Amino acid sequence: MFSLFRRKKVFFTEEERSRIIDAVRRAETSTSGEVRVYVESRCPYMDAIDRAGELFFHLEMDETAQHNAVLVYVALKDRQLAVFGDQGIHEKVGSDYWNREVEVMIRNFNKEDYAEGLSQCILDIGQALQLHFPYDKSTDKNELPDDIVFGK
Repeated sequence: MFSLFRRKKVFFTEEERSRIIDAVRRAETSTSGEVRVYVESRCPYMDAIDRAGELFFHLEMDETAQHNAVLVYVALKDRQLAVFGDQGIHEKVGSDYWNREVEVMIRNFNKEDYAEGLSQCILDIGQALQLHFPYDKSTDKNELPDDIVFGK
């Protein structure tokens, strides 16, 4: 049977999605920083960091007040991933930090535990953001949505 409508790809169970979103919310509770997750099947570029950078700007994550937003990017079928931090947080933690966080995801992804890999990475990023950009209830607001963004 031919269908004009494609079913939307389901990357995670409802429980896994809730777990990842909960990790984002928990990571952001004690920081002014922002974390987003973008998941798609295929990475259209050779280098996942280039795709993460493109999406970071497309999602207007560079517009946070303190330039402390972080995008966690995963292309599941292509088995590519990257973590892209804005200038404010990148200057504080450096490239070695991001590489270690990618390793956290890879260890879990190799066990096919994607939700755990993402959640642990997000919570780790939240700790780094808290250290460098602590929460201030008088000025902080949630500048970006906490949901997972799903591509194709």
